[in-house]
Amino acid sequence: MTEGLRHLTFVVALLILVGGPRRSSGDGGEFSGDYSKLSGIIIPGFASTQLRAWSFLDCPYSPLDFNPLDLVWLDSTKLLSAVNCWLKCMLLDPYNQTDHPECKSRPDSGLSAITELDPGCITGPLSSVWKEWIKWCIEFGIEANAIIAVPYDWRLAPSMLEERDLYFHRLKLTFETAHKLRGGPSIVFAHSLGNYVFRYFLEWLKLEIAPKHYSQWLDDHIHAYFAVGAPLLGATETVKATLFGNTFGLPVSEGTARLMFNSFASSLWMLPFSKYCTADNPYWKHFSRASRKSHQTYQCEDHEFLLNYSGWPTNIVNIEIPSIRAFDAYPPVTEVAQANFSSMECGLPTQLSFSAREVSDGTFFKAIEDYDSDNKRLLYQLQKSYHGDPILNPLTPWERPPIKNVFCIYGVDLKTEVGYYFAPSGKPYPDNWIITDIIYELEGSLVSRSGNLVEGNPGAASGDETVPYNSLSLCKNWLGPKVNITRAPQSEHDGSDVQVELNVEHQHEADVVPNMTRSPRVKYITYYEDSESIPGKRTAVWELDKANHRNIVRSPVLMRELWLQMWHDIHPDKKSEFVTKAKRGPLRDDDCYWDYGKARCAWPEYCEYRYLFGDVHLGQSCRLKNSSADTLLHYV
Repeated sequence: MTEGLRHLTFVVALLILVGGPRRSSGDGGEFSGDYSKLSGIIIPGFASTQLRAWSFLDCPYSPLDFNPLDLVWLDSTKLLSAVNCWLKCMLLDPYNQTDHPECKSRPDSGLSAITELDPGCITGPLSSVWKEWIKWCIEFGIEANAIIAVPYDWRLAPSMLEERDLYFHRLKLTFETAHKLRGGPSIVFAHSLGNYVFRYFLEWLKLEIAPKHYSQWLDDHIHAYFAVGAPLLGATETVKATLFGNTFGLPVSEGTARLMFNSFASSLWMLPFSKYCTADNPYWKHFSRASRKSHQTYQCEDHEFLLNYSGWPTNIVNIEIPSIRAFDAYPPVTEVAQANFSSMECGLPTQLSFSAREVSDGTFFKAIEDYDSDNKRLLYQLQKSYHGDPILNPLTPWERPPIKNVFCIYGVDLKTEVGYYFAPSGKPYPDNWIITDIIYELEGSLVSRSGNLVEGNPGAASGDETVPYNSLSLCKNWLGPKVNITRAPQSEHDGSDVQVELNVEHQHEADVVPNMTRSPRVKYITYYEDSESIPGKRTAVWELDKANHRNIVRSPVLMRELWLQMWHDIHPDKKSEFVTKAKRGPLRDDDCYWDYGKARCAWPEYCEYRYLFGDVHLGQSCRLKNSSADTLLHYV
């Protein structure tokens, strides 16, 4: 799940907080809301921050060496010409997470560290992360000091981020500095793994602030939290990257990608887990006589054992184990060459299946430990960095964050991987497993790679091509017993195709499925909103049809909806708890275009033809009639 490269399939995560100043309208007035008090903090996610060398490394047989501050992630030139040197700067010790003896890398700082991972005429646009988002903010007049980037080393487990870099201490200071500088709270925008980073920060904060001041600190420093593409129950692609390898769209083999990915303790952060299993709250342990390092108890409800698949559509892993081990599944090449196969007895392999709970609690890795040398490391990190974490076990379900305004946003109805079939390849580690089949969810059904239907428990919809629907939609549990549902087209519309259902009954831990129609040629966005179940707090879930996990944060539709909601929130004359969905018109000049059928600019109510020197086609000359400030008044 990355945001770095268009074809990256690495698990990625990102947090962003956006804010801005007042902006003049066309008649010389100003926005009624006080944007000058809003602030923004960008916390890039997994593989979405540049890493730079902090060592001298001589690369033999290559004219390209590594010197301090040279780009490591992601320098495609050095990756292609000196891959072994590049790997030395990327790999971490699999047990203690220290750097390679010959090279160390550290995260870059500032906005430049997150805009493009590999700057260049060709590689820059392909590795763009938050560049378009920052352009959007600048276009709406947001000041430079309203956006603060706080990159981190995305290779580390959460506890190591604090131990080595004091990351969460610095993040707390960043929130407080932004509040002092701007005079108001921030807006949190989290993407993918960034939601896990933010969750860990909220738990860590409980030990830094007196309990009676905790809620007040959150109210003072965080206005709203937007959780976009949050893998609230993990992601199945993490298992594939751990056992088989994921190239992230880079010119390396799956085995090399697996070797690198598994050296990071963060590789286990998004393992799929059961929504029915929880851990003892480690928070109270710090105020009792219990040891800080004591083992957390993993407890599961009866539903975990009465229902199939741990609440997932199917088993996460199905793997073939040799019934008779003539040699390891990961032997050295010399042993393979010298092996005498003539005396090997024939026997059918044994197929084992593992649910999400059995993956996250280590049962799966323990079962194949004798067939894979890497599993000892995985089990060690799983216990040390996750189940034994003194702050939080991330592999447990997440309740609604104690923040005033929470918005959960994700894409639906794309073909998404939910299960795998593995078998031994007969090759040495790290290429000792192959994928023989993949189970996908697609719009309410389960299919195999060959297209055959598969039995299981599919959800009402499918996921966002990376995270399954059941993991994304868990945040519907954050809604109350009465929910207002609205479905509207994603594109600009006049309101004729908007459907509304008020006070829909919602059972806790049950999905909410609207009884609404849809046109097969229209992409919709469905809003689930609740402002009454928790006094003084609002909760909303937005589902965007066909929104890809990695590109959703670059979606103009998402940026438009986020901007309108924030504009609505700060306006003193707002008439409702949520921004109206009655219609959507162009907000920027880029939203205006030429309608060749009517030989005029589309949306004549908002746009007009106004040629400026340098326009090369008719669409470029279509511009807003009024300023964005005047246009936004339609959404109060």
